[in-house]
Amino acid sequence: MHFNVNSKSIETNEQGFLCNLGDWSEEFAEKVADHDGVKLFNDHWELIWYFRDYHEETLVSPTMHTVVKTLGKNKGTQFHQQKDYEKHIYGLFPQDPTHEICKLAGLPMPPPDT
Repeated sequence: MHFNVNSKSIETNEQGFLCNLGDWSEEFAEKVADHDGVKLFNDHWELIWYFRDYHEETLVSPTMHTVVKTLGKNKGTQFHQQKDYEKHIYGLFPQDPTHEICKLAGLPMPPPDT
Protein backbone atom coordinates (compact mmCIF):
# COMPACT_ATOMS: atom_id res chain seq x y z
CA MET A 1 0.00 0.00 0.00
CA HIS A 2 1.21 3.53 -0.73
CA PHE A 3 0.21 6.90 0.69
CA ASN A 4 0.97 10.16 -1.08
CA VAL A 5 2.24 12.57 1.57
CA ASN A 6 3.66 15.98 0.62
CA SER A 7 4.22 14.82 -2.98
CA LYS A 8 6.15 11.76 -1.76
CA SER A 9 4.96 8.17 -2.07
CA ILE A 10 5.20 6.47 1.34
CA GLU A 11 5.17 2.67 1.29
CA THR A 12 3.45 0.56 3.94
CA ASN A 13 2.95 -3.16 4.33
CA GLU A 14 -0.46 -4.74 3.76
CA GLN A 15 -1.55 -3.88 7.32
CA GLY A 16 -0.62 -0.21 6.86
CA PHE A 17 2.61 -0.16 8.89
CA LEU A 18 5.51 1.85 7.50
CA CYS A 19 8.15 -0.06 5.57
CA ASN A 20 10.71 2.65 6.39
CA LEU A 21 10.20 4.06 9.90
CA GLY A 22 12.06 7.21 8.88
CA ASP A 23 9.19 8.14 6.53
CA TRP A 24 6.89 9.01 9.44
CA SER A 25 5.45 12.49 9.78
CA GLU A 26 2.35 14.01 11.31
CA GLU A 27 0.99 14.33 7.78
CA PHE A 28 1.49 10.59 7.27
CA ALA A 29 -0.42 9.87 10.51
CA GLU A 30 -3.26 12.10 9.32
CA LYS A 31 -3.44 10.30 5.94
CA VAL A 32 -3.51 6.87 7.58
CA ALA A 33 -6.10 8.00 10.11
CA ASP A 34 -8.26 9.39 7.32
CA HIS A 35 -7.86 6.12 5.40
CA ASP A 36 -8.90 4.18 8.53
CA GLY A 37 -11.84 6.49 9.26
CA VAL A 38 -10.33 8.04 12.40
CA LYS A 39 -10.45 11.77 13.07
CA LEU A 40 -7.43 12.75 15.18
CA PHE A 41 -7.96 14.99 18.19
CA ASN A 42 -5.61 16.06 21.02
CA ASP A 43 -6.11 12.81 22.96
CA HIS A 44 -5.15 10.79 19.88
CA TRP A 45 -2.01 12.88 19.34
CA GLU A 46 -1.03 12.58 23.00
CA LEU A 47 -1.04 8.79 22.63
CA ILE A 48 0.77 8.87 19.28
CA TRP A 49 3.56 11.06 20.68
CA TYR A 50 3.75 9.01 23.89
CA PHE A 51 4.23 5.84 21.80
CA ARG A 52 6.90 7.51 19.65
CA ASP A 53 8.80 8.82 22.68
CA TYR A 54 8.53 5.49 24.51
CA HIS A 55 9.77 3.60 21.44
CA GLU A 56 12.66 6.02 20.97
CA GLU A 57 13.78 5.47 24.58
CA THR A 58 13.23 1.70 24.82
CA LEU A 59 13.17 0.46 21.19
CA VAL A 60 9.89 -1.34 21.94
CA SER A 61 6.30 -0.15 21.91
CA PRO A 62 4.50 0.25 25.23
CA THR A 63 1.89 -2.26 26.28
CA MET A 64 -1.64 -1.17 27.09
CA HIS A 65 -0.83 -1.82 30.76
CA THR A 66 2.14 0.58 30.58
CA VAL A 67 0.07 3.27 28.84
CA VAL A 68 -2.75 3.04 31.37
CA LYS A 69 -0.42 3.09 34.38
CA THR A 70 1.76 5.90 33.06
CA LEU A 71 -0.72 8.25 31.40
CA GLY A 72 -3.88 7.33 33.30
CA LYS A 73 -2.51 8.43 36.66
CA ASN A 74 -1.53 11.81 35.18
CA LYS A 75 -5.05 12.64 34.01
CA GLY A 76 -6.35 13.91 37.35
CA THR A 77 -9.73 13.12 38.80
CA GLN A 78 -11.40 12.45 35.45
CA PHE A 79 -9.34 9.27 35.09
CA HIS A 80 -8.66 8.56 38.75
CA GLN A 81 -9.34 4.91 38.12
CA GLN A 82 -6.99 3.34 35.60
CA LYS A 83 -9.84 1.26 34.19
CA ASP A 84 -11.64 4.50 33.27
CA TYR A 85 -8.61 5.67 31.30
CA GLU A 86 -8.38 2.30 29.53
CA LYS A 87 -12.05 2.66 28.52
CA HIS A 88 -11.26 6.16 27.24
CA ILE A 89 -8.43 4.79 25.07
CA TYR A 90 -10.76 2.11 23.67
CA GLY A 91 -13.23 4.91 22.94
CA LEU A 92 -10.56 6.61 20.82
CA PHE A 93 -9.35 3.39 19.15
CA PRO A 94 -12.18 0.81 19.45
CA GLN A 95 -10.61 -2.05 17.47
CA ASP A 96 -7.12 -2.57 18.93
CA PRO A 97 -5.61 0.56 20.49
CA THR A 98 -1.99 -0.58 20.70
CA HIS A 99 -2.01 -1.83 17.11
CA GLU A 100 -3.69 1.32 15.75
CA ILE A 101 -1.53 3.74 17.72
CA CYS A 102 1.66 1.99 16.60
CA LYS A 103 0.50 2.24 12.99
CA LEU A 104 -0.32 5.94 13.29
CA ALA A 105 2.93 6.59 15.17
CA GLY A 106 4.95 4.98 12.37
CA LEU A 107 6.22 2.18 14.60
CA PRO A 108 6.57 -1.54 13.89
CA MET A 109 3.55 -3.78 14.36
CA PRO A 110 3.36 -4.75 18.04
CA PRO A 111 3.39 -8.37 19.12
CA PRO A 112 -0.02 -9.89 19.91
CA ASP A 113 -1.65 -9.17 23.26
CA THR A 114 0.18 -5.97 24.10
